[in-house]
Amino acid sequence: MELLEMNCPYCCSPETRVHCTYQTQNYGPRRLYECTACFEYFSETKHTLLEDLKTPLSVVWNVLNARTEGMGLNATVRTFGVAKNTVLDWEQRCADLQPVLFLYSLVHQFLQVVIEGDEAYTKIAKNVPPDQSTGWTLLLIDRASRFIWTLECGKKDRKLFEQAIQTLEQIIQDSEDLTLLTDGERRYGNLLFEICHQLIRTGKPGRPSKTLKKGLKVRIKNKGSQAHHKGPKRSKYQAPWKEHPHTEQAVDVKEIHANHAEAFFSALRRKCATFRRRTNTYAKSTKGLQRLLDVYWVIHNFIRIHFTTQEVPAVSLGVIDRRLSVPELFQIRRA
Repeated sequence: MELLEMNCPYCCSPETRVHCTYQTQNYGPRRLYECTACFEYFSETKHTLLEDLKTPLSVVWNVLNARTEGMGLNATVRTFGVAKNTVLDWEQRCADLQPVLFLYSLVHQFLQVVIEGDEAYTKIAKNVPPDQSTGWTLLLIDRASRFIWTLECGKKDRKLFEQAIQTLEQIIQDSEDLTLLTDGERRYGNLLFEICHQLIRTGKPGRPSKTLKKGLKVRIKNKGSQAHHKGPKRSKYQAPWKEHPHTEQAVDVKEIHANHAEAFFSALRRKCATFRRRTNTYAKSTKGLQRLLDVYWVIHNFIRIHFTTQEVPAVSLGVIDRRLSVPELFQIRRA
């Protein structure tokens, strides 16, 4: 597996060889490598989660697993008898794997992708009106594999949606057919059209028309009653922007929903103490919430078997050919 190749951490060259082995206190023998390109020496744990780590691997994994199974930070500290800063350090080490694994996922080609978008709100630090809170979490999840593409928190404004759409833009480059489905939130489609449009030149006088890129579709399901709305009512199912004439237009209305995204958030409220309602386990900062979300992203996509598909999401999507073991995850070099 390319993720586990022992490339040089200094020059990224694959031309490395074992120089010697040495003994550690808790992890047994380890190998010291030599790069034949830049002639640097490095340990097999260089820039990995295990670098300078003296705690047994099983303890670190049990703590991280507990944090993504519903245990709050203080409860984790009391249960496992470790310092709070130590738990936060282990979380950050695991969260640093997210950019590496995300980029690795993007280098693969996808014939057809259906992605659902949704948002969820949680409290951060203190109670403020939802439109002022930075506790909004935006999700983009692949419908078939349940692979999470985006799990970002922040204020529910243009910046947060732009981060998600930039992710979609990268997926579109590696996909022949991408469908985005959302529940009523129109900023997905608006920004996607702004970033991922193309001009259709017909040879006729006048400006060429703009459409979404070929193979890209956006569908919105408008929820709730519009009886109180004045003027024309929006239809329940909408294609908000003009699509490329060579794009396959047919999307069954029964398939236009974000149920899987909503189910994920329901599970997240059970498995992540920060998202529980009416508790004092809420996040104290946006940075802390994003760190925990990145840990959840890594474990959900590459370690934990999804109860519906009975496969790890990254395996279902075709990013990796088998589930990563915990030792293998800890051997991946961080960003």
